[in-house]
Amino acid sequence: MPLVSPSLLSADFGHLAQDIEMLNSSEADWYHLDVMDGVFVPNISFGFPVMQAMANHARKPLDVHLMIERPEKFVDQVKALGSHVMNVHYEACPHLHRVVQQIKNAGMLAGVTLNPHTPVAVLEDIIDDLDLVMLMSVNPGFGGQKFIEHSVEKTARLRELIDRRQAKALIEIDGGVNVHTGAKLVKAGADVLVAGSAVFSAPDPAAEILALKNL
Repeated sequence: MPLVSPSLLSADFGHLAQDIEMLNSSEADWYHLDVMDGVFVPNISFGFPVMQAMANHARKPLDVHLMIERPEKFVDQVKALGSHVMNVHYEACPHLHRVVQQIKNAGMLAGVTLNPHTPVAVLEDIIDDLDLVMLMSVNPGFGGQKFIEHSVEKTARLRELIDRRQAKALIEIDGGVNVHTGAKLVKAGADVLVAGSAVFSAPDPAAEILALKNL
């Protein structure tokens, strides 16, 4: 059974507490928080005041995904939210090992995200230090994009790398995930599915989450 981490970027921000309560009572495992700075990605999402409001209502672990330049500046603030996972982009961190150690020293799981064009081979020298690797299966910056099919093959390559190295990193996938694409990803080796539009646009979001859990 994969873990399911619904993306709050797709929630109704006019009824945010209500949507979080729905997730609290659902089979969701984590809450996925997508932070965008308008620099690393061409969009701005939300910052720490909104994330603190989310954390105040959430009763499940926070999975914080920083799509920003210099994410190392915010390790302490992400930790202060009570976050379980802090995810940074490989492409945004010239000193990636240092950032990973900062995250782990703060008591969070350290995740590294790869954009669609970035090969999994770049993680060869750091995979043993990671708790999680997230593959973007859309170009980061906007919700509701079409799934990039090549991501299934990329997931399988990442699974091979992790298994070959006997590493412990979970594989998380973010972008265009629904029950159809999710089934292929789980078969290829994914452990965690991030779903935004598929959950929050569904007639019954809790049932959609359960369907993803049962893949």
